[in-house]
Amino acid sequence: MFFGEKIKREREKRGWSQEDLAEKIYVSRQSISKWETGKNYPSIEVIINLSDLFDITIDELLRSDDELKEQVIQDSKQKLGWKSYIMFGLGILIGILIVSTIRHGGINWISIGRATGVTTLLFLTYFLLRKGIRRVEQKG
Repeated sequence: MFFGEKIKREREKRGWSQEDLAEKIYVSRQSISKWETGKNYPSIEVIINLSDLFDITIDELLRSDDELKEQVIQDSKQKLGWKSYIMFGLGILIGILIVSTIRHGGINWISIGRATGVTTLLFLTYFLLRKGIRRVEQKG
């Protein structure tokens, strides 16, 4: 049984409409409809909420739906990449701030501006590359 069928079965077992379920997990009724028809999938956070709400394991929700499992894996990879770049950028800025303060006895705003510019370029490069990779994956 696929994810959408499981959601619908669990919802109907409780006598809830799509609107009822949507209100309980703070999404739109249209989202519920798209999940049940297989047109879209929820985020991992919503899957966890559904698991708790229906009192079934996440494994039971995901196990037989290969497409959903792949989507969850891809979402988690993207989020990890984003967090890594944020930490990297903050590390650069903090490092420049510390070195600047020690070296000049105060904040060197030019160095901080340069670090901010480099960090911004790294972020933009990352996102443009990710977008290009996703387009290639979708075509292939």
